[in-house]
Amino acid sequence: MSLILGIETSCDETAGAVVEDGLWVRSNVIASQHELHERFAGVVPEVASRAHLERLGPVLQEALRIATTPIDRIDAVAIGHRPGLIGSLMIGLGGAKTIAWSLGKPLIGINHIHAHLYAASLKSEEQVGQSKDSIDDGKKANDAKCEPQNKQLPVANLSSLFTLRPSVTYPALGLVVSGGHSNLYELKSPTDLTLLGRTIDDAVGEAFDKAAVILKLGYPGGPALDKLAQSGNPDAHQLPRSLLAKESLDFSFSGLKTALLYTVRGKPRVRGKRASFERSADDLSDSQRADLAASFQAAAIETLILKIKRAWDMLLAAGRQPRCLIIGGGVSANSLLRQRAMELGEHRSIEVHLPAFDYCLDNAAMIAGLAHHHFIEGRFDNLELPAVATSE
Repeated sequence: MSLILGIETSCDETAGAVVEDGLWVRSNVIASQHELHERFAGVVPEVASRAHLERLGPVLQEALRIATTPIDRIDAVAIGHRPGLIGSLMIGLGGAKTIAWSLGKPLIGINHIHAHLYAASLKSEEQVGQSKDSIDDGKKANDAKCEPQNKQLPVANLSSLFTLRPSVTYPALGLVVSGGHSNLYELKSPTDLTLLGRTIDDAVGEAFDKAAVILKLGYPGGPALDKLAQSGNPDAHQLPRSLLAKESLDFSFSGLKTALLYTVRGKPRVRGKRASFERSADDLSDSQRADLAASFQAAAIETLILKIKRAWDMLLAAGRQPRCLIIGGGVSANSLLRQRAMELGEHRSIEVHLPAFDYCLDNAAMIAGLAHHHFIEGRFDNLELPAVATSE
């Protein structure tokens, strides 16, 4: 058995978790910073770093308390050390190194993009009805800034799609969709990944957030756009689906974002900083705004599904048939993506694995879960482990 303490501070979520044997989530505490960045409609790196410094200690204390795990009982400390905002990464990494050194425990550095794919393997009391231990994940955090679980759930009547599914099997095809990444992977195991395709400009999550800004939907934009889109007509506007070259597995969403901007405001009269437009998002009626949100979401999600199909077919043609499809990252909480992915699985007899909502956005449970496989393979890091802003 392994008990691993996970830490995640790559962007604007301060997270701590304890995971047993790489699967059983004993605790998963997340302190969100949305209230700090809302006025800027995006994450401010310096503000995020300071918030991590203030919240990391209370978050880890709460994670250990909920898990009923004394800190000297943990077997290793796992840290998401790449990719992300360098200042934010350094706060979590410094804390992880301090704990590992003081306890004489192994330190395990984790690429948190890879961990997003592992998130679909995690199991908790809410998913299976009971856990291996009595885990009280419903307790309130002592610090009001800490929440045992992420509460940002998309609005959708899709509960029948999210029943507990069989364990992930390999090889697999993986898609990570988040604010900073849109990556396709071939996975031979949880720790053996090959990048097949990535975004060449905006990631899909970033495109959702920018679309929400264009439509003036507030922050964070992705969940707000998803909610509004459910009352709109996805066929109201024919927005572009960029597939790039015929065999490309890369993504591009900048054209879709620009098409939405021009649909809402018209083409700019003057280019550059002095650009002016024919109209404003303030001129939209509620139904027009919902139709635009639905049309944008339909275009973005259809592009993702088409690329999944393309990658799956290419692996089949190469004699490397995946055994399942795994989707992770913040956008994996999107209701339409989850629906379309499950429909694809049913149509093609593909086993589809999606994370529980609590594990879609950045969290420490996925860090600790993936670290278990490094732990059993004896793949440890020393105290010179760097924080790295990039993924590869």
